[in-house]
Amino acid sequence: MINYNPPYTMTDDITMLVSEISEEIGRLSVLQEGHVTPHLRRKNRIRTIHSSLAIENNTLTLDQVTAIIDGKRILGNPNEIREVRNAYEAYELMLELNPLSVDDLLKAHRLMMAGLISENGRFRSKGVGVFDGEKIIHMAPPAELVPGQINDLIDWYRESRLHPLIKSSIFHYEFEFIHPFADGNGRMRRMWHTLLLGKWKELFYWLPIEELIQSRQTEYYEAFNNANDAADSSCFVTLMLEIIRDTMRNTDQVRDQVTDQVDDSVQRLLSVLGNETLSAAEIMKRLGLSHRPTFRKNYLDPAIGSHLIERTIPDKPNSSKQRYRKS
Repeated sequence: MINYNPPYTMTDDITMLVSEISEEIGRLSVLQEGHVTPHLRRKNRIRTIHSSLAIENNTLTLDQVTAIIDGKRILGNPNEIREVRNAYEAYELMLELNPLSVDDLLKAHRLMMAGLISENGRFRSKGVGVFDGEKIIHMAPPAELVPGQINDLIDWYRESRLHPLIKSSIFHYEFEFIHPFADGNGRMRRMWHTLLLGKWKELFYWLPIEELIQSRQTEYYEAFNNANDAADSSCFVTLMLEIIRDTMRNTDQVRDQVTDQVDDSVQRLLSVLGNETLSAAEIMKRLGLSHRPTFRKNYLDPAIGSHLIERTIPDKPNSSKQRYRKS
Protein backbone atom coordinates (compact mmCIF):
# COMPACT_ATOMS: atom_id res chain seq x y z
CA MET A 1 0.00 0.00 0.00
CA ILE A 2 1.41 3.39 -1.03
CA ASN A 3 1.38 5.94 1.80
CA TYR A 4 2.46 8.82 -0.43
CA ASN A 5 0.00 10.48 -2.80
CA PRO A 6 1.44 13.64 -4.40
CA PRO A 7 -1.29 16.13 -5.40
CA TYR A 8 -1.42 16.30 -9.19
CA THR A 9 -4.06 16.96 -11.84
CA MET A 10 -3.82 15.63 -15.39
CA THR A 11 -4.36 18.39 -17.95
CA ASP A 12 -4.70 18.59 -21.73
CA ASP A 13 -1.38 20.46 -21.92
CA ILE A 14 0.42 17.65 -20.10
CA THR A 15 -1.14 15.01 -22.35
CA MET A 16 -0.07 16.96 -25.44
CA LEU A 17 3.48 17.49 -24.16
CA VAL A 18 3.95 13.81 -23.34
CA SER A 19 2.87 12.99 -26.90
CA GLU A 20 5.25 15.55 -28.40
CA ILE A 21 8.18 14.33 -26.31
CA SER A 22 7.45 10.73 -27.27
CA GLU A 23 7.67 11.73 -30.94
CA GLU A 24 11.00 13.48 -30.26
CA ILE A 25 12.33 10.36 -28.51
CA GLY A 26 11.56 8.27 -31.58
CA ARG A 27 13.10 10.81 -33.92
CA LEU A 28 16.27 11.30 -31.88
CA SER A 29 16.73 7.58 -31.33
CA VAL A 30 17.04 7.20 -35.11
CA LEU A 31 19.03 10.38 -35.80
CA GLN A 32 21.52 9.85 -32.99
CA GLU A 33 22.25 6.20 -33.70
CA GLY A 34 25.98 6.13 -34.33
CA HIS A 35 26.28 9.93 -34.03
CA VAL A 36 26.40 10.56 -30.28
CA THR A 37 30.16 10.37 -29.90
CA PRO A 38 31.94 10.24 -26.53
CA HIS A 39 33.12 13.78 -27.30
CA LEU A 40 29.55 15.06 -27.69
CA ARG A 41 28.37 13.19 -24.61
CA ARG A 42 31.20 14.71 -22.58
CA LYS A 43 30.49 18.17 -23.98
CA ASN A 44 26.81 17.91 -23.02
CA ARG A 45 27.74 16.58 -19.58
CA ILE A 46 29.96 19.62 -18.99
CA ARG A 47 27.17 21.95 -20.13
CA THR A 48 24.79 20.20 -17.74
CA ILE A 49 27.15 20.65 -14.79
CA HIS A 50 27.87 24.28 -15.63
CA SER A 51 24.18 25.14 -15.89
CA SER A 52 23.09 23.28 -12.76
CA LEU A 53 25.80 24.98 -10.70
CA ALA A 54 25.09 28.38 -12.27
CA ILE A 55 21.50 28.09 -11.03
CA GLU A 56 23.03 27.77 -7.56
CA ASN A 57 25.04 31.00 -8.10
CA ASN A 58 28.34 29.42 -9.14
CA THR A 59 30.01 32.18 -11.21
CA LEU A 60 32.49 30.08 -13.22
CA THR A 61 32.13 30.26 -16.99
CA LEU A 62 31.59 27.28 -19.26
CA ASP A 63 35.21 27.55 -20.44
CA GLN A 64 36.43 27.56 -16.84
CA VAL A 65 34.29 24.54 -15.97
CA THR A 66 35.65 22.73 -19.03
CA ALA A 67 39.22 23.56 -18.01
CA ILE A 68 38.67 22.23 -14.48
CA ILE A 69 37.24 18.98 -15.77
CA ASP A 70 40.18 18.72 -18.19
CA GLY A 71 42.48 18.86 -15.16
CA LYS A 72 43.79 22.36 -15.81
CA ARG A 73 44.44 24.98 -13.14
CA ILE A 74 42.32 28.12 -13.17
CA LEU A 75 41.97 31.20 -11.01
CA GLY A 76 38.68 31.19 -9.18
CA ASN A 77 36.83 30.77 -5.92
CA PRO A 78 38.11 27.50 -4.35
CA ASN A 79 34.60 26.46 -3.27
CA GLU A 80 33.24 27.01 -6.77
CA ILE A 81 36.08 24.96 -8.24
CA ARG A 82 35.33 22.24 -5.69
CA GLU A 83 31.65 22.31 -6.69
CA VAL A 84 32.61 21.60 -10.31
CA ARG A 85 34.91 18.71 -9.43
CA ASN A 86 32.34 17.22 -7.07
CA ALA A 87 29.53 17.50 -9.60
CA TYR A 88 31.60 15.87 -12.34
CA GLU A 89 32.49 12.99 -10.03
CA ALA A 90 28.83 12.52 -9.08
CA TYR A 91 27.59 12.65 -12.68
CA GLU A 92 30.31 10.22 -13.81
CA LEU A 93 28.82 7.72 -11.37
CA MET A 94 25.32 8.19 -12.78
CA LEU A 95 25.20 5.03 -14.90
CA GLU A 96 25.93 2.95 -11.81
CA LEU A 97 23.30 4.57 -9.57
CA ASN A 98 19.84 3.22 -8.86
CA PRO A 99 17.42 6.16 -8.67
CA LEU A 100 15.11 4.14 -6.40
CA SER A 101 17.82 3.49 -3.79
CA VAL A 102 18.07 5.77 -0.76
CA ASP A 103 21.64 4.55 -0.22
CA ASP A 104 22.58 5.66 -3.75
CA LEU A 105 20.90 9.02 -3.22
CA LEU A 106 23.00 9.58 -0.11
CA LYS A 107 26.12 8.31 -1.90
CA ALA A 108 25.62 10.82 -4.72
CA HIS A 109 25.02 13.64 -2.25
CA ARG A 110 28.18 12.70 -0.38
CA LEU A 111 30.16 13.14 -3.61
CA MET A 112 28.28 16.26 -4.72
CA MET A 113 28.82 18.13 -1.46
CA ALA A 114 32.17 16.72 -0.29
CA GLY A 115 34.25 19.41 1.41
CA LEU A 116 31.41 21.93 1.10
CA ILE A 117 29.15 21.02 4.04
CA SER A 118 29.60 18.82 7.10
CA GLU A 119 26.37 16.87 6.50
CA ASN A 120 27.28 15.61 3.03
CA GLY A 121 25.83 12.15 2.45
CA ARG A 122 23.26 12.58 5.24
CA PHE A 123 19.74 13.90 5.48
CA ARG A 124 19.52 17.26 7.23
CA SER A 125 19.38 17.34 11.01
CA LYS A 126 17.63 20.70 11.32
CA GLY A 127 14.64 22.57 9.95
CA VAL A 128 15.11 24.63 6.77
CA GLY A 129 13.16 27.20 4.83
CA VAL A 130 13.31 28.40 1.25
CA PHE A 131 13.68 32.17 1.04
CA ASP A 132 13.16 34.84 -1.61
CA GLY A 133 15.39 37.55 -0.20
CA GLU A 134 14.24 37.91 3.40
CA LYS A 135 10.78 36.49 2.71
CA ILE A 136 10.20 32.82 3.46
CA ILE A 137 8.28 31.14 0.65
CA HIS A 138 8.37 27.54 1.83
CA MET A 139 9.02 25.93 5.21
CA ALA A 140 10.21 22.38 4.63
CA PRO A 141 8.89 19.49 6.76
CA PRO A 142 10.66 18.86 10.11
CA ALA A 143 14.00 17.04 9.82
CA GLU A 144 12.77 13.94 11.66
CA LEU A 145 10.18 13.34 8.92
CA VAL A 146 12.64 13.49 6.01
CA PRO A 147 13.85 9.83 5.88
CA GLY A 148 10.28 8.52 5.94
CA GLN A 149 9.08 11.00 3.33
CA ILE A 150 11.93 10.21 0.94
CA ASN A 151 11.26 6.48 1.32
CA ASP A 152 7.56 7.08 0.70
CA LEU A 153 8.32 9.19 -2.38
CA ILE A 154 10.55 6.47 -3.83
CA ASP A 155 7.95 3.80 -3.08
CA TRP A 156 5.32 5.94 -4.80
CA TYR A 157 7.52 6.35 -7.88
CA ARG A 158 8.20 2.60 -8.02
CA GLU A 159 4.51 1.71 -7.83
CA SER A 160 2.97 4.59 -9.78
CA ARG A 161 1.54 3.76 -13.21
CA LEU A 162 1.85 7.34 -14.44
CA HIS A 163 3.99 7.94 -17.52
CA PRO A 164 7.71 8.24 -16.58
CA LEU A 165 7.82 11.76 -18.02
CA ILE A 166 5.05 12.84 -15.67
CA LYS A 167 6.06 11.00 -12.52
CA SER A 168 9.73 12.02 -12.83
CA SER A 169 8.62 15.66 -12.95
CA ILE A 170 6.38 15.12 -9.92
CA PHE A 171 9.35 13.51 -8.14
CA HIS A 172 11.42 16.60 -8.98
CA TYR A 173 8.80 18.86 -7.40
CA GLU A 174 8.21 16.69 -4.32
CA PHE A 175 11.96 16.40 -3.71
CA GLU A 176 12.15 20.19 -3.54
CA PHE A 177 9.13 20.30 -1.22
CA ILE A 178 10.77 17.83 1.21
CA HIS A 179 14.15 19.58 0.90
CA PRO A 180 15.97 16.59 2.38
CA PHE A 181 19.49 18.01 2.68
CA ALA A 182 21.11 20.88 4.52
CA ASP A 183 22.45 22.10 1.15
CA GLY A 184 22.71 20.82 -2.41
CA ASN A 185 19.00 20.12 -2.85
CA GLY A 186 18.74 21.92 -6.19
CA ARG A 187 21.64 20.17 -7.92
CA MET A 188 20.56 16.80 -6.47
CA ARG A 189 16.93 17.04 -7.58
CA ARG A 190 17.96 18.00 -11.12
CA MET A 191 20.51 15.19 -11.27
CA TRP A 192 17.97 12.69 -9.91
CA HIS A 193 15.36 13.77 -12.45
CA THR A 194 17.87 13.05 -15.21
CA LEU A 195 18.72 9.71 -13.60
CA LEU A 196 15.06 8.68 -13.44
CA LEU A 197 14.58 9.57 -17.11
CA GLY A 198 17.88 7.94 -18.12
CA LYS A 199 16.85 4.64 -16.56
CA TRP A 200 13.74 4.83 -18.74
CA LYS A 201 15.39 6.00 -21.98
CA GLU A 202 19.20 6.11 -22.10
CA LEU A 203 19.40 9.18 -24.35
CA PHE A 204 18.28 11.34 -21.40
CA TYR A 205 21.63 10.75 -19.69
CA TRP A 206 23.26 12.93 -22.36
CA LEU A 207 20.69 15.70 -22.83
CA PRO A 208 21.68 19.03 -21.22
CA ILE A 209 18.21 19.69 -19.77
CA GLU A 210 19.73 21.81 -16.99
CA GLU A 211 20.94 24.33 -19.58
CA LEU A 212 17.39 25.21 -20.57
CA ILE A 213 16.29 25.22 -16.92
CA GLN A 214 18.95 27.85 -16.32
CA SER A 215 17.67 29.97 -19.22
CA ARG A 216 14.16 29.77 -17.73
CA GLN A 217 15.26 30.01 -14.12
CA THR A 218 12.69 32.62 -13.09
CA GLU A 219 9.85 30.51 -14.50
CA TYR A 220 11.34 27.43 -12.83
CA TYR A 221 11.13 28.91 -9.34
CA GLU A 222 7.80 30.59 -10.03
CA ALA A 223 6.38 27.19 -11.00
CA PHE A 224 7.56 25.77 -7.67
CA ASN A 225 5.89 28.62 -5.80
CA ASN A 226 2.66 28.37 -7.80
CA ALA A 227 2.51 24.61 -7.22
CA ASN A 228 2.96 25.19 -3.49
CA ASP A 229 0.20 27.80 -3.43
CA ALA A 230 -2.17 25.55 -5.39
CA ALA A 231 -1.19 22.37 -3.50
CA ASP A 232 -0.98 20.76 -6.95
CA SER A 233 2.21 20.11 -8.93
CA SER A 234 0.59 20.24 -12.39
CA CYS A 235 1.94 23.68 -13.31
CA PHE A 236 5.48 22.57 -12.44
CA VAL A 237 5.06 19.32 -14.39
CA THR A 238 3.91 21.32 -17.40
CA LEU A 239 6.97 23.57 -17.29
CA MET A 240 9.38 20.65 -16.94
CA LEU A 241 7.79 18.85 -19.88
CA GLU A 242 8.12 22.00 -21.99
CA ILE A 243 11.80 22.23 -21.05
CA ILE A 244 12.41 18.55 -21.88
CA ARG A 245 10.64 18.90 -25.22
CA ASP A 246 12.52 22.05 -26.19
CA THR A 247 15.86 20.54 -25.14
CA MET A 248 15.21 17.55 -27.38
CA ARG A 249 14.28 19.79 -30.29
CA ASN A 250 17.57 21.65 -29.89
CA THR A 251 19.67 18.49 -29.69
CA ASP A 252 20.02 18.23 -33.47
CA GLN A 253 21.52 21.71 -33.47
CA VAL A 254 24.03 20.62 -30.83
CA ARG A 255 25.00 17.57 -32.87
CA ASP A 256 25.21 19.56 -36.11
CA GLN A 257 27.39 22.22 -34.50
CA VAL A 258 29.91 19.54 -33.54
CA THR A 259 29.70 17.89 -36.95
CA ASP A 260 30.19 21.22 -38.73
CA GLN A 261 33.46 21.70 -36.87
CA VAL A 262 34.83 18.45 -38.28
CA ASP A 263 36.12 19.02 -41.81
CA ASP A 264 36.21 16.51 -44.65
CA SER A 265 39.78 15.41 -43.86
CA VAL A 266 38.87 14.35 -40.34
CA GLN A 267 35.72 12.65 -41.57
CA ARG A 268 37.84 10.64 -44.02
CA LEU A 269 40.24 9.68 -41.23
CA LEU A 270 37.37 8.49 -39.03
CA SER A 271 35.95 6.53 -41.92
CA VAL A 272 39.13 4.60 -42.71
CA LEU A 273 39.89 4.06 -39.02
CA GLY A 274 36.50 2.50 -38.31
CA ASN A 275 36.54 0.55 -35.06
CA GLU A 276 40.15 -0.57 -35.43
CA THR A 277 43.31 0.53 -33.63
CA LEU A 278 45.94 1.53 -36.20
CA SER A 279 49.37 3.14 -36.47
CA ALA A 280 49.87 6.46 -38.25
CA ALA A 281 51.50 4.62 -41.17
CA GLU A 282 48.54 2.28 -41.51
CA ILE A 283 46.07 5.17 -41.49
CA MET A 284 48.12 7.10 -44.05
CA LYS A 285 48.19 4.04 -46.34
CA ARG A 286 44.40 3.72 -46.20
CA LEU A 287 44.06 7.43 -46.96
CA GLY A 288 46.50 7.19 -49.87
CA LEU A 289 48.86 9.73 -48.28
CA SER A 290 52.66 9.72 -48.25
CA HIS A 291 53.58 13.11 -46.77
CA ARG A 292 53.57 12.73 -42.95
CA PRO A 293 53.58 16.49 -42.04
CA THR A 294 50.45 17.03 -44.16
CA PHE A 295 48.80 14.00 -42.57
CA ARG A 296 49.52 15.32 -39.09
CA LYS A 297 48.45 18.91 -39.80
CA ASN A 298 45.26 18.21 -41.74
CA TYR A 299 44.10 14.86 -40.39
CA LEU A 300 45.64 13.55 -37.18
CA ASP A 301 46.06 16.66 -35.04
CA PRO A 302 42.54 18.05 -35.71
CA ALA A 303 41.00 14.66 -34.91
CA ILE A 304 42.91 14.42 -31.63
CA GLY A 305 42.17 18.07 -30.80
CA SER A 306 38.45 17.46 -31.29
CA HIS A 307 38.64 14.41 -28.98
CA LEU A 308 37.39 12.21 -31.82
CA ILE A 309 40.38 9.87 -31.67
CA GLU A 310 42.89 9.08 -28.94
CA ARG A 311 46.41 7.71 -28.58
CA THR A 312 46.92 4.26 -27.07
CA ILE A 313 50.04 5.62 -25.32
CA PRO A 314 48.96 9.16 -24.39
CA ASP A 315 51.98 9.97 -22.22
CA LYS A 316 54.42 9.13 -25.06
CA PRO A 317 52.97 10.76 -28.20
CA ASN A 318 56.08 10.03 -30.32
CA SER A 319 56.43 6.38 -29.33
CA SER A 320 57.20 3.99 -32.19
CA LYS A 321 54.49 1.72 -30.76
CA GLN A 322 51.86 4.49 -30.84
CA ARG A 323 48.45 3.53 -32.20
CA TYR A 324 45.19 5.47 -32.66
CA ARG A 325 41.55 4.62 -32.10
CA LYS A 326 38.22 6.41 -31.86
CA SER A 327 37.61 8.03 -28.48
